[in-house]
Amino acid sequence: MKEFFELRGELNKNKTLTLQIAGFLILVIIWQLTSMFIGSNAILPPPLNVITAFHELHFNDFLLYNASISIKLNLLGFLEAVLIAVPLGFILGLFPLFRELFGKPIDALRFVPLTALTGLFIAWFGIETNMKVQFLAFGIIVYLLPVVIQRIAEVEKVYPQTSYTLGAVKWQTIKSVYFPAVIAKVSDDIRVLTAISWTYIIVPEMINQNGGVGAMIFKSARQSRLDKVFAILIVIVIIGFLQDRLFKWLDKKLFPYKYI
Repeated sequence: MKEFFELRGELNKNKTLTLQIAGFLILVIIWQLTSMFIGSNAILPPPLNVITAFHELHFNDFLLYNASISIKLNLLGFLEAVLIAVPLGFILGLFPLFRELFGKPIDALRFVPLTALTGLFIAWFGIETNMKVQFLAFGIIVYLLPVVIQRIAEVEKVYPQTSYTLGAVKWQTIKSVYFPAVIAKVSDDIRVLTAISWTYIIVPEMINQNGGVGAMIFKSARQSRLDKVFAILIVIVIIGFLQDRLFKWLDKKLFPYKYI
């Protein structure tokens, strides 16, 4: 019986992979037909042109080096955002006084157009790497902080009440009840929200254009090299996918009980 379920699971995985490959091929065919219908590489380059652009990007534009710069910025901004948003979220979520004082202003930050704040970050942090990290970190914080507060509110009251009944004090309840329950859920939210920094990375990297895939996209677009633009976008998607898989793997290692 065990072998039967393992075989069925393997067949389902193979079926899913086959459908994913088929879907990818369908999209490529639609892309090719659309580019042929438009008939202009300056509007929509065909897939083959995008593939050949990788050679030029690698040898002439140092694609791997620029990608490493963007990955570094992304991870630094992500790490700083987590280190700030998670503790602050626990303070606001667990202590009503702080939540009443600052809850609404923090919620309102989500509606601030981050790209409009570029000038402020330049004035505060200059135009070098630190400014870019702070910009990306802020872009994650404004979304992650309300999520942490919401996850704390979702903890069923029976668990902290049971903890108090057993004689636990406030900090023990936070450590034994709230922290494990909230972090296990927030880890999924963090994994999703890291994609935000990739959507904003072009903005800070455009400032002095001293490296990064965002600067490469801006330069390629100004040169009307849309084949390069599409190729770089594919690189960003691949990096984001691999990063997501890495965080998924870490989540399974840190919180294995979620996958039982």
